[in-house]
Amino acid sequence: MFDLLVVGDANPDIIIGPLRTDLAFGQREQLAASGTLTLGGSGAITAAGAARLGLKVAFAGRVGDDEAGRFVRAALGDRGVDTSALRTDPDRPTPLTTVLTRDGDRAIVTAPGTLATTTAADVPPELLAVARHVHSSSYFLLPELAAGLPALLRAARRHGATTSVDTNDDPAGRWDVGDLLRETDFLLPNAAEAVRLAGVADARQAAAALAARGPAIVVKDGAEGAFSCRDGEFAFAPGVPAEAVDTVGAGDSFDAGFLAAVLAGLPLATALRCGVVCGAASVRAPGGTAGQATWDDVLVHLERTGSDLA
Repeated sequence: MFDLLVVGDANPDIIIGPLRTDLAFGQREQLAASGTLTLGGSGAITAAGAARLGLKVAFAGRVGDDEAGRFVRAALGDRGVDTSALRTDPDRPTPLTTVLTRDGDRAIVTAPGTLATTTAADVPPELLAVARHVHSSSYFLLPELAAGLPALLRAARRHGATTSVDTNDDPAGRWDVGDLLRETDFLLPNAAEAVRLAGVADARQAAAALAARGPAIVVKDGAEGAFSCRDGEFAFAPGVPAEAVDTVGAGDSFDAGFLAAVLAGLPLATALRCGVVCGAASVRAPGGTAGQATWDDVLVHLERTGSDLA
């Protein structure tokens, strides 16, 4: 039995910054304060964060038969994630992402590689049958997987699992998820993504509109914390002060903390607080995984702030 099965994207992240000026072409050399090569991909960061919190985690997806793919497989394994369902694609390269940071913001450039060939059939049925929860990431970057994802999540639910999706950004700008939300227990967008998914201007209105389509909506709202909407009722968790070194992967670490709390049987409002703690911990170190919290870190923070696990 696995606590969590993550289906989605895994790749090396190259994080460079902060840039002091606009990115210049014309073969201009520009210098930045730091550069980091680390495990990336929304799904991989969530899987690593959940394993760090003590969950038994498996990952399903694809990498290429190349050094980048071997790096990803080793990095996940080193963090305690089962990679037996991480397939090696002989024809496509491992995805690569470069993240350029500046003034608290970032630009992300991804070469999709095996993301284009990852499908729902890459998830072994026997693995789907023994997962307590199935989480899918980067919906819009994985078109073949997206086509089969509702059926995959429906099968997981038949086995008794709960399900969640973090769509992340849509490079095409269409923001169409079809009937996906019917099979999703928790949708985990950030505030900007929620607005675009719902087609309204306000994040809370967006959460209510999306929740009316079935799932609980859990919205990551940066330094403001997070809020949720389920059955017309809102819950809120304030932000945790943190000196941000790097915000890459903070939302994915939030997902890990939130899902760990849900799987521990904690109420939705408490799960929000756990997610916020994990997101804040992530920003204190470069890359998406170096600063990820342990469950003890979460408990210490809740105790220090007078919160409890009820």
